[in-house]
Amino acid sequence: MTHPTLIRRDGHRPLLLDLSLSLAAAGVPVLPLRAGKVPFGNCRSCADNACGGRPNMKAAGNCTCPRPCHGWAAATTDPRVLSSPAWTVAWSRAETVAYHPGGAGVTVVDLDDADAIGWARENLPPTRTVPTTRGEHWVYRGAMCSANGVRPGVDIKSSMAYARWLGPGTGTFTELPPAVRALVVKAPAVVRPVRCTVSAPAGGGRCPHRSPAYLERGIAMAEQRITEARSQVHTTVYRTFLAVLSAHGRCGCLTETHIDRLFTAAQAKGETARHCTDAWANARTVLGL
Repeated sequence: MTHPTLIRRDGHRPLLLDLSLSLAAAGVPVLPLRAGKVPFGNCRSCADNACGGRPNMKAAGNCTCPRPCHGWAAATTDPRVLSSPAWTVAWSRAETVAYHPGGAGVTVVDLDDADAIGWARENLPPTRTVPTTRGEHWVYRGAMCSANGVRPGVDIKSSMAYARWLGPGTGTFTELPPAVRALVVKAPAVVRPVRCTVSAPAGGGRCPHRSPAYLERGIAMAEQRITEARSQVHTTVYRTFLAVLSAHGRCGCLTETHIDRLFTAAQAKGETARHCTDAWANARTVLGL
């Protein structure tokens, strides 16, 4: 049996295009999906980002491709684009409409089965719910990063992702709760930090600082500076490492425990072990250690 949205009106545009225009008018960025719930493949001009950028992305780029070939990044609310000849052809070949949740200012918690739904009912606040083939979409107001497999049967679809449009659903939208954001926060990897092999100063190797509390206070302040960084985290980590080494790197008082504390604070802000190692090595090189 033919899906009702694939039936074309004689001499008129496909019904999927009508649906997409209605959603776009409501501020929902949409795109067509082919069979198998996949977007249209990149054309040669746009494959591997060869066009210099993708539409609807914040990254700089000069793509003027008229085709709906950019996956989630092709999602648009522009009726002129949606009704263009290339997109009209795509709608006639599409199986369903998808949308970019993050672009619409929402987050979809995709629950694939009964177990996942049961978990959500016990752990998440109720919100707008949309039935799916096997489970449910729980839609919250607010955008976040997307991630698949955050727990068994649960995916998060928001920024840089697409979700099928399966209807408006039922229930009242709830603000995106911390419990959902926490699903994509990974604990920092436990990494053995680079050993600080600085030379002890002349004069018997005694630390010139006033007391051990001086070093402890310096490490604590460094941890705080990294933890409170709101932007340019990588630069903040490097400059903090540089400051610590400048003050304590030549007396031999830094231990692996101190360095591990700094690395752990950096990783909690999203820095990788490699970034930490490189930042530490670069700071030592600059100081000639």
